[in-house]
Amino acid sequence: MHFIGVAGLLVVFVIGTTRPINLGALGLVATFLVGTFVAGESPARMFDGFPVDLLVLLAGITYLFGIAANNGTVALVVESAARLIKGRPALIPWMVFVVASLPAMGGALGSAGVALLAPLALRLAKRYDIDRRMIGLMVVHGAAAGNFSPLNVLGAIVYQAVTQNGYRMSMAMLFFGNLAYNLALAVVIVIVFDRRRRRQTSSLPAVNQGHAAVPELEQQPERLRLDQACSLLGLLVVAIGALVFGLNIGLLAMAVAVTLHLAFPRSSGDATAKIAWGVVLLVCGIVTYVAALQRYGTIDAIGTGIAQMTTPLVTALLLCAVGAVTSAFASSAGILGALVPLALPLMALGALHPTGIIVALAVSATVVDATPFSTVGALVVANAEEDERARVYRGLLAWGMLMVATAPFIAWLVFIVVPSIGTAASAT
Repeated sequence: MHFIGVAGLLVVFVIGTTRPINLGALGLVATFLVGTFVAGESPARMFDGFPVDLLVLLAGITYLFGIAANNGTVALVVESAARLIKGRPALIPWMVFVVASLPAMGGALGSAGVALLAPLALRLAKRYDIDRRMIGLMVVHGAAAGNFSPLNVLGAIVYQAVTQNGYRMSMAMLFFGNLAYNLALAVVIVIVFDRRRRRQTSSLPAVNQGHAAVPELEQQPERLRLDQACSLLGLLVVAIGALVFGLNIGLLAMAVAVTLHLAFPRSSGDATAKIAWGVVLLVCGIVTYVAALQRYGTIDAIGTGIAQMTTPLVTALLLCAVGAVTSAFASSAGILGALVPLALPLMALGALHPTGIIVALAVSATVVDATPFSTVGALVVANAEEDERARVYRGLLAWGMLMVATAPFIAWLVFIVVPSIGTAASAT
């Protein structure tokens, strides 16, 4: 069953990347075929893995911001942010990174901050002709930078999984190690896209290079209309409700969107058409199939088999790799909750730096959230404008797969191998 389940996932990706078919639709078909003919599950059991919360989140946020875009509220917010920047667009990626990290550091789920910031950041990037892929990645890694704050739920999950089993770890090392890793990735992202922009600009004919200049603000700000004021109030309600009171951001956004649509039908336009249904199908279908693999015990079986290996360093590296691969298509919190207990025997051996093992695993399982199949990655893709969505999707997919390939090894090297060598040297 485990072999067929993994093979099915590979087939889905091969077909979905070589043919113009939505990966989510393929994922749902694979869930049906494997669930029916291999696992013997009923349709009701298969639907257990369908992420209804993710569907509501993506639909609610894109619906709300569709209304705000139609009535001009998003344009007003972007223009106001542009005035604050005062012609210094180079600051925008770093401003986005810092702002995205604050809600997560304060205790909010990363998806809550990304849901509110991504639509505005992408439109601000368009205003200044900044690559939307870069801004999307800065939003994702900014949110990831705050993931393991002592106030954040991911930090609490990891800390409790370790301490409840009688082990000790450093929350400060977990938080600052993850922060430093994502900050380093942000530097790489800015350098890569800045070089790409310079090459593209230098290749333009001299007579056309002036078109790449940043537009200046010449017009006076328009007076705020009632529908725009209500939209701003609605966005504020969603932000406070989700970040302060912990209300479900998807349902809250849907409620505010419906209220605005009822109150101002003319200026709201056909906002439901702006819901990114293709992205919703893509993400929900893949997540449903990965949830089936978790139900079958495939991921646990792989992790347990690795944990029983006798070489601690190799075991730690393989656990990080499993965390990266599975978390790219599933809940980071769920994956960490399953894999951290498997890493505890390595801590008991004493051969490796105990907190370093947890930091490496945590980083490996969260920096891959840039993939369009994770919640935060999907939010970025869903809020990209329709004519740019495919390009943003490909950019996040390529970067996410790069994280899957590199993060386990780099995190293993930086947080496990190097500290363990230092500990061994000091002991001698």
